[in-house]
Amino acid sequence: MPHLSPRVQLIVGLALAALLAMTRGHHFASVESLPSASWAVFFLAGVFVRSRWAFPALFLEAVALDFGALWSGAVSDWCLSPAYWMLVPAYGALWFGGRLFASRAQRGVRQLLWLALCVAGSALVAHLVSSGGFYYFSGRYPEPTFAGLIERLTIYYPRYLSTLAMYVSFAAVLYVALSTGMRGVARRAA
Repeated sequence: MPHLSPRVQLIVGLALAALLAMTRGHHFASVESLPSASWAVFFLAGVFVRSRWAFPALFLEAVALDFGALWSGAVSDWCLSPAYWMLVPAYGALWFGGRLFASRAQRGVRQLLWLALCVAGSALVAHLVSSGGFYYFSGRYPEPTFAGLIERLTIYYPRYLSTLAMYVSFAAVLYVALSTGMRGVARRAA
């Protein structure tokens, strides 16, 4: 795991919470042109924030944003079904994927491959749980089938994965740039 001070972890956690608020759904703080960063927020929090309270805090923020948007009339109740709570294990898979990535220090290309594997693997599990859960347990599909689930996966997983990869790639570049800059400042000060 990156060795970040508790202060830096708090700053990262607050930045991720702000990103979640700005990109999740349609509400007072939405940035319309950015796709939802929800999946990336949970993955990146798993990488950078060690506090056990970060996951429930981010999940409660997501729930508050969703229900706030519903109550304000900004969104319909289509996604808010009994299957909504499948987001807990889905986001947990992303969180765990971030933790897993951070647990194994690699160098160079191996680090990038490990990151890609953790992102794709945790995204697949999250998508199976969230989309599969919605498909089977929401009550919106009267006769769900395995073939129907596979069709949903082929349609939606690439889009979710590409959005997750975009945000994680941006975060990786930002992390490398900031850590390289900080090492340079430390060397000059020494």
